[in-house]
Amino acid sequence: MKNYKLVIAYEGSRYYGWEHQPDKDTVQGKLETVLMRMCESQTVPEVIGAGRTDAGVHAKAMVASVRLDTRMSCEEIKAYMNRYLPDDIGVVEVREASERFHARYKAVGKTYSYTCYVGEGKPVFNRRFVTKLDFEPDVERMQKAAEYLQGEHDFKSFCGNPKMKKSTVRNVDMITIKRSKNQIYFTFHGTGFLQHMVRILVGTLLEVGAGRMEPEDMIRILDSRDRKVAGPTAPAQGLCMEKVDY
Repeated sequence: MKNYKLVIAYEGSRYYGWEHQPDKDTVQGKLETVLMRMCESQTVPEVIGAGRTDAGVHAKAMVASVRLDTRMSCEEIKAYMNRYLPDDIGVVEVREASERFHARYKAVGKTYSYTCYVGEGKPVFNRRFVTKLDFEPDVERMQKAAEYLQGEHDFKSFCGNPKMKKSTVRNVDMITIKRSKNQIYFTFHGTGFLQHMVRILVGTLLEVGAGRMEPEDMIRILDSRDRKVAGPTAPAQGLCMEKVDY
């Protein structure tokens, strides 16, 4: 039995997120089904992801760890998985990992991107990967607001789980917002993120961009530790996990 590190890409549109859900298609479920068949095992191997992306969220480089009893090489495991996985899930890399490697607990940083489409046209070919806006947000106002959100803060106001009992303090050391033609790109890097946190951050920043909030309101929102004070949760399809740091 060896421990493996997997790097996985997936288009999350038709999945109910990463984590197992009864009678629903999830990314974790698809991976485990293929690996169980590959190992000819009666026991489902547990694939542990670095994060638990929500329904409709994508990933370019989700990292996972799994213990497998197989004589296959890493390249053979990768080839087998890519042969039998659905077309919207791909294994980018398979490596043998140390016995102590754990995809979630060993992660020290994550990068997420969020993409919005602005303008009169329709994003026909990338509609599953962007959120179309019905207004033109002010990027400079959003950039100013983002400065207040960077650093170590209690992000309870930006947590989608009202029953969260663990610490909601996180360090978000980078937020960039850039526009290129009809697309606005948000990028977030931090030590970790709470449930729906990136989507709530985007929804709040878009409120600033629309003029419904002021950049300085970010201080009040953080201090309130109240989810109701922050902006709406942005739709899932614009969000993508870009990278996990170890």
